[in-house]
Amino acid sequence: MELSKKTVKRILLIITFTVLLIWGLYNHKLLLKYLGDLYSLISPFVIGLCIAYIVNVLLRPVEKMWMKLLSRCKGQWVQKLKRPICLLLSILLVIGIILAVVLIIMPELSASVSSLVSMVPSYVTEIESWWDSLAAFLNRYSIQLPEFSFNADKLMQILKDGGTAVFNTTISATASIVTAVINFVLALAFSIYVLAQKETLKRQSKKVLARVMKPEKMQKFLDLLDLVNRTFTNFITGQLTEAVIIGILCFIGMAIFRMPYAPAISVLVGFTALIPVFGAFIGTAIGAFLILLVKPIQALWFIIFIIVLQQFEGNLIYPKVVGKSVGLPGIWVLVAVTIGGNAMGVIGMLISVPLCSVLYVLARNAVNGIPLSKSNQ
Repeated sequence: MELSKKTVKRILLIITFTVLLIWGLYNHKLLLKYLGDLYSLISPFVIGLCIAYIVNVLLRPVEKMWMKLLSRCKGQWVQKLKRPICLLLSILLVIGIILAVVLIIMPELSASVSSLVSMVPSYVTEIESWWDSLAAFLNRYSIQLPEFSFNADKLMQILKDGGTAVFNTTISATASIVTAVINFVLALAFSIYVLAQKETLKRQSKKVLARVMKPEKMQKFLDLLDLVNRTFTNFITGQLTEAVIIGILCFIGMAIFRMPYAPAISVLVGFTALIPVFGAFIGTAIGAFLILLVKPIQALWFIIFIIVLQQFEGNLIYPKVVGKSVGLPGIWVLVAVTIGGNAMGVIGMLISVPLCSVLYVLARNAVNGIPLSKSNQ
């Protein structure tokens, strides 16, 4: 039996893949180390691509607005200045939103922590009084509780003994922060370059694909990329819209019930709502803690209010705004967020929903025999 060149290539590919798979299984720790080292090298560029993708969602409407406002102006300067000015405005807008969130939340959080520290002695006194009353009550039934004592000198000694460890931890944390800042600066510079030259990069990428792929396979791959791009863009837009809506509703409700820290907690709840399903509960926990330090009873009412708001948001707002934007049923949104969170934490929660949506569309098309090109229309 004669073997064609195509068959020989396939056999060699299967053998090579099998050998690499076996080697990877037997040396998985070494393989993971190599992959970790590789990711640390390319992480600034991966982060830069993520930043570019998110900023691009905002850049496109800003450029449309630029052309609309200057539609009556003549001259090439309108087209030449469109990208740099709109890109600068988009980046400044994103940075401004992040800084606004931090500046609104941090003062309230700092004041709450300072209030908690100043009230620790009174809390200790109240706990001691409560403990003594409980011990006296249980003594009637011959039940003895250990003596409650709070020794400030012991606490100071522990802090002194741990000073060296704290210093070493601080040095390590400082080095990590410096590395993270450098990586972020590189990522931001790379994202600006990608956004400034995105049309050129797109054209060059198509040329490379045309050289390594057949036209039919290339078209299928481009249709897949179009589906991924459309799904992730719709998800980001829908998630931002939903976060703004829940933040505004939270502020209105807290203002009506006259709860403390309404602006800061509303911004926090809206910001954490960017994490699908579980995000608002994270904001609720922090908000309830802040209110608890000032008005304990209102902390309980705040939790009840957020639960009601979450029901309203989960049954009406989220399915309409985000569910339709990604075309994913609610049950699969919950499954995607749970699996993504367990696998990759917060990042996994963010990317799991659109990724699951892409897989859902591919599986649905495969079952129904729908070409990918038609699902993109």
